[in-house]
Amino acid sequence: MKYKGSCHCGRIAFEVEGDLKQVMECNCSICAKRGSLHWFMPRQQLRLATPAASLATYRFGPATISHHFCPVCGCAPFGEGADGSGKAMAAINVRCLDGVEVSGLKVVPFDGRSL
Repeated sequence: MKYKGSCHCGRIAFEVEGDLKQVMECNCSICAKRGSLHWFMPRQQLRLATPAASLATYRFGPATISHHFCPVCGCAPFGEGADGSGKAMAAINVRCLDGVEVSGLKVVPFDGRSL
């Protein structure tokens, strides 16, 4: 299925395609504060509908994940990084997808705080 998403103000808009059945809830310092629910997918399944120059990026700790956010409204719709084998991945914040009822998804906890 194809999904559209954006930040609150629309400066960052994107499309993703995949089978959304479950999300990951990470308890690391940034994810816990943002309340993000992540849907991981290969990076090529994410297509920006707005210029990449619209993104602001935050990296912390080992700086292996680029946490993208909108510099205007502050929403963080997705991040980018690589899996253990080096494959480019995207972590979509499903709270930024249009028409997705989060309560209908399986939420899998992840202990990012311990990393």
